[in-house]
Amino acid sequence: MNKIMLRLGSVFTLLALVAFTLTSCEKDDDSNPTFKANTTGFKLNLPANATNNTYDLVSSNGLNLTCSQPDFGGFPLVVNYYVQVALDQSFSSYRELETFFTTANMSVDPAEINSAMIDLYTEANGDVEYPKEARALYVRLRASVAGQTFDDVTSNSICLPSVLATYVPPTLSHPTSIYIVGSCIGDGWKTWKALAPVYGMEGEFYTLFYAPDGGEIKWGEFEGDWRGYSRVTDFDDQAGAGISGEGDSNIKIANGGWYCLYVVTEIGTNDIKYHFHILPAKAYVIGNATGDWTDSNAAWEMTPSADATTPWESPAFTASGELRAYIKVGSIDWWRTEFTLFNGSLFWRTMDIPDNWAANVGEAYSVSCAPGQKLYVNFDTNKGEVK
Repeated sequence: MNKIMLRLGSVFTLLALVAFTLTSCEKDDDSNPTFKANTTGFKLNLPANATNNTYDLVSSNGLNLTCSQPDFGGFPLVVNYYVQVALDQSFSSYRELETFFTTANMSVDPAEINSAMIDLYTEANGDVEYPKEARALYVRLRASVAGQTFDDVTSNSICLPSVLATYVPPTLSHPTSIYIVGSCIGDGWKTWKALAPVYGMEGEFYTLFYAPDGGEIKWGEFEGDWRGYSRVTDFDDQAGAGISGEGDSNIKIANGGWYCLYVVTEIGTNDIKYHFHILPAKAYVIGNATGDWTDSNAAWEMTPSADATTPWESPAFTASGELRAYIKVGSIDWWRTEFTLFNGSLFWRTMDIPDNWAANVGEAYSVSCAPGQKLYVNFDTNKGEVK
């Protein structure tokens, strides 16, 4: 019984201590810190050598910045400092550097400043050569309390009157593949159809595709790379497809039919440009099985299908010989856009063929044709046969 009474006594003592503690905490004697964001106490200092010197960012070891810490009311808070730069004092357009700092003494990477200045100039003036001259750079800091939801505070801005940035050309190369996907490509919005590379012409691709009225597509350099209308540099609609779009939305085809999509990529100063040519869809057979080697001979043009589900059909072959067939892409020579059949699928020419498919590529890529037979190709699935 005594043990029980002792435990109850301990409980009452504990409750009394808790009540006393709570009462004490409720008392405000102005000694408790109160959070505040005092921007007037947050000052970025002008470096001592800024006024009479030129910062050459390519040869500089770093830009040293110091500041007075923001006054958050006496709280022991961890503050992250982010550097923002602009080409005008209004900071109407600015870049925030990737590297941030946790102390009020910062050594800023000049390469980050250099890239930011080039980006800001290009944004304002377009894809032109960056002038090799020093210019004023405006700098300020953003302070953010780490791990808290307090509002960020921004320092005053300072002017570095003479900063020399140097354009460093990015390492750009032509894409090695282009795909299209859409409501009218294979299994709608699931099939990524690869464009064939134009043989011997780097960065150029082509395909035939069918679109009904109002069909929509997107494109990319790989499967799952969802690019839309605005990512195309320009459209050259020579087939009356009625191309339209807005922003990065789908590319819309107003007028249904078969089209040849011919994509030419161009390496610009800072990026890759994509020129989309929409051409009439044409395919031909040629060679020994036709008795004719004339490019784009209307007598050997394949007949397009009425939709994407049925195959195109060639005229009947007049002689025995190896299949030679191609998609006609503008004024490009036929042999640059040639194809054969390999295991029932279209195989696009990507190699030199001075003799024929059998001799230069392999017997498995050579298809024999006989008089009276025809070539049938479904250009939606890229399947075909000679029969």
